[in-house]
Amino acid sequence: MAELQRLRLDHAPALLAFEQENRAYFAASITDRGDDYFAHFDARHHDLLTEQASGLHFFHVLVNSSGAVLGRVNLVDVADGSAELGYRIAEKSAGQGLATAAVREICARAAAEYGLTALRAVTTLDNAGSRAVLARTGFIPTGEVRLDGRPGLRYVRDLEEVLEDTAP
Repeated sequence: MAELQRLRLDHAPALLAFEQENRAYFAASITDRGDDYFAHFDARHHDLLTEQASGLHFFHVLVNSSGAVLGRVNLVDVADGSAELGYRIAEKSAGQGLATAAVREICARAAAEYGLTALRAVTTLDNAGSRAVLARTGFIPTGEVRLDGRPGLRYVRDLEEVLEDTAP
């Protein structure tokens, strides 16, 4: 069982391990974070927490019962009632429905806890797994985009209906 938790300072060691263990896997589908990211991980982690405290972003980790990070689910560039969704799941945990469950949960949190009314997302056309997660969680394609020179799609998710679905 995995739990979606808001990013905290004490997540740093498990988060760094997650990023290191999955670096090659992630780099196969998205731009690599680069050596500098790992060399200055602690400072970057502190920066993320500062940005989160200011309300610019909401960062989350998906952890198992032993505290290992299985994934990340982030809402970035929060403004005017919306944010951009980003997520990544560990290679060993892919294909188990974790991304779909986590994105559904973050949509509910975004509406109920963070007061957002819409989420945006982008993915490349060759990332079938990510496109499937977005489709299963109510995101609608809104146009084409280029991501690091690769063709992709822009998506949006209206969160008004999420609040209606969770209302008593």
